[in-house]
Amino acid sequence: MSVAGVILDDAGRALLIQRRDNSHWEAPGGILEVDEDIRAGLKREVLEETGLQVHVEHLTGVYKNMKRGIVALVFRCRVLGGSVRETNEAQDLRWMGLEEVRALATEAFAVRVLDAMADPLTSPAVRHHDGTHLIGETFGS
Repeated sequence: MSVAGVILDDAGRALLIQRRDNSHWEAPGGILEVDEDIRAGLKREVLEETGLQVHVEHLTGVYKNMKRGIVALVFRCRVLGGSVRETNEAQDLRWMGLEEVRALATEAFAVRVLDAMADPLTSPAVRHHDGTHLIGETFGS
């Protein structure tokens, strides 16, 4: 199982990383260790990829890559400490608004960030994708 954290700043922008392995823009996150608690694993991944310590607020979506069989849990987060920096996994980091997320991230990863940027009182999204595009729905629905 994988986890990702959509970190929002006071202006409502999300922090995305540009991955070193594929140059894609995504929310920070990764695969949980077998014996790792979900929230602890998310905090570890975010720290490793961004240099930030975060508070995990709430689940914003569940996403399944149908080709690879991977389920990702995405959580909204806020910064507790640390400073944004490039890492072994992130070649660039950028605070982005909605339009920049849509322009730079692939559909399957942009929707995760957009769902987390939405009203926090909405129910978590449940979506499926093929690694790039949503399956069974139109982007933006």
